[in-house]
Amino acid sequence: MTPSPTVPTSVEFVKAADIKVIAAMGDSLTTAIAANGSTILAVPFEFRQVSWSIGGHGTYQDVITLANIFKLFNPKILGPAPKVTMHGQPTTINDTGFNFAVTGHNTLNVTDQIRHMIDTFKSYHGLNFKEDWKLTLFSPDNFIHHMTIALEMMMNEIPRMIVNVVQIFPMEPLREVRKPRPSCLLNKKFCSCLTVPPEDSPELNKLIEINVIFQKRLEILLHSDRFFREDFAVVLQPYLTHANPARHANGSIDLSFFTDDCFHFTIKGHEELAKGLWNNMFQPAGEKEMIETFTEPIKLICPPKDHPYIYTRPATTTPSAGPQLTSHSMPILTLLLLSFMLMTTFK
Repeated sequence: MTPSPTVPTSVEFVKAADIKVIAAMGDSLTTAIAANGSTILAVPFEFRQVSWSIGGHGTYQDVITLANIFKLFNPKILGPAPKVTMHGQPTTINDTGFNFAVTGHNTLNVTDQIRHMIDTFKSYHGLNFKEDWKLTLFSPDNFIHHMTIALEMMMNEIPRMIVNVVQIFPMEPLREVRKPRPSCLLNKKFCSCLTVPPEDSPELNKLIEINVIFQKRLEILLHSDRFFREDFAVVLQPYLTHANPARHANGSIDLSFFTDDCFHFTIKGHEELAKGLWNNMFQPAGEKEMIETFTEPIKLICPPKDHPYIYTRPATTTPSAGPQLTSHSMPILTLLLLSFMLMTTFK
């Protein structure tokens, strides 16, 4: 639970308690559209304060988000999102924290978000841009090219960063998300290519095939040391690779995980995503937990005492001898989280 006695210079020896700043990028999954609403009228509202990766409402006991889990290790962490915002309305850092996500964006827009993040980090009071560590989460979409550009942009311009890339999840089961109300028809607008095609149609079969191809291409991109060096690492977190929605005993999907538009996640869904990501961060390559279904709540793990660091080294590289430490104290790690819902990328 304690920070390192001196500041590590190696990306492989950063503990949870060393993290000083948390941030996020992405789309409506990260802005948490309608997550805390009870009717379709909540859809324009972005409940950023409960977002799975960056929400800062209260504490871990109030809502489980990755940011609130990290608060257990560093209560003074900078950046958790504090408020509700309205889609399309101007916001400030006081409204969003370091949640740079924009509803409706995909990887075509991620470089804009990264530029906003870099400019903010360079000017934000209390953040040491050159010496603080940064860590990112990215749930990729179909444009692997734009994903590569985004990762290279961060690697070239932002010192001390760990990038967590969350594997995309199987999309087909989401076709079963149906609520007996007109608002559920909105999912045809949000993701028509998934919800509109008939069963066994060429269009649906193609989408399922592409879904798998995206996963494999992402593995090819990241299962190497291309994005690994002493002060920068990209880690593929695979827990959603085979994940299916939670179901009742009769096989029907548990709709309590979905908002009134049958598309976005409620707080219940955000909490499970946060827990799965946290666990993967402290599991080595080849031993990371794979979620088959969200029917049973995910149990959080503690960082192992024999390796209390975030796992960053690719399985293809040789482990280093041990921690590399600086001789003096300084702010250490910025945790930056990027996530994009795959559904927005099929438009």
